[in-house]
Amino acid sequence: MTQIYDLHCHSNASDGALSPTELVKRAAEKSVTNLALTDHDTISGLAEAKSCADELHINFINGIELSAQWEKLGVHIVGLNINPETESLHKIIAELHIMRTERAEKIAQKLAKKGIPDAFAAVQKMATNETITRVHFANFLVSQGHVESIPKAFDNYLGDGKIAYVPTTWTPLENAVQAIQKAGGIAVLAHPLRYKLTATRIKKLLSAFKKAGGLSMEIVTGRYNPDEVRILTNYAKQFELTGSVGSDFHSPVNSWIELGKLAPLCKSIKPVWELWQ
Repeated sequence: MTQIYDLHCHSNASDGALSPTELVKRAAEKSVTNLALTDHDTISGLAEAKSCADELHINFINGIELSAQWEKLGVHIVGLNINPETESLHKIIAELHIMRTERAEKIAQKLAKKGIPDAFAAVQKMATNETITRVHFANFLVSQGHVESIPKAFDNYLGDGKIAYVPTTWTPLENAVQAIQKAGGIAVLAHPLRYKLTATRIKKLLSAFKKAGGLSMEIVTGRYNPDEVRILTNYAKQFELTGSVGSDFHSPVNSWIELGKLAPLCKSIKPVWELWQ
């Protein structure tokens, strides 16, 4: 049986559109055999997702995507094969929850100054598990008719430098990696090219990540581009990191990003899943 891995996706426990059960069922429909749920700064969807995955005979990997800070840059660190009951993980999640709530309040204040009231109360209702993201604000802006799509919400209001953008200093990169390690997991640098760094800066980030204890990096993502995969493959070889694959699926609306719809890893790269199998 062909093994299909998707080690980066989101449910409505953070900013995804589907419940953990709906997400796993969709993964099964797309022939995914090995699935990790990696919601932003929360593990609240894992138990439900695993229960459904067990019923559908999908190998489920406990995961999370932690918001971290490297120098002045916000980066995302995926934790794979974690033990959700680990105290260190709960501690960092609690810290990030406070940061997210404070950011949400400030975003809502900025929107109110622009004549868009009641945003905070609305996103609190949307965020069923209390992990408030900018996508919740984007959905609010769409629902109120201020923009016609989520990308437009970021372009006009929520993106870097826009009128409701709030810069946030997340937990240090080293702390995020160490929390994942203490939970028995593998730290993976998510979508390295999305940070729009120069080659020199990417190498500096990868060096810091590996020094902190990171063992893997995403090479194949849902935004598949052969040239980017080639570049990332070379970085993985240079820094002796294993390779991970993940769609970063959020919603069925984004038909170009689908669960399990991923190119294979280069055979010269050790897959991250070999670290726990």
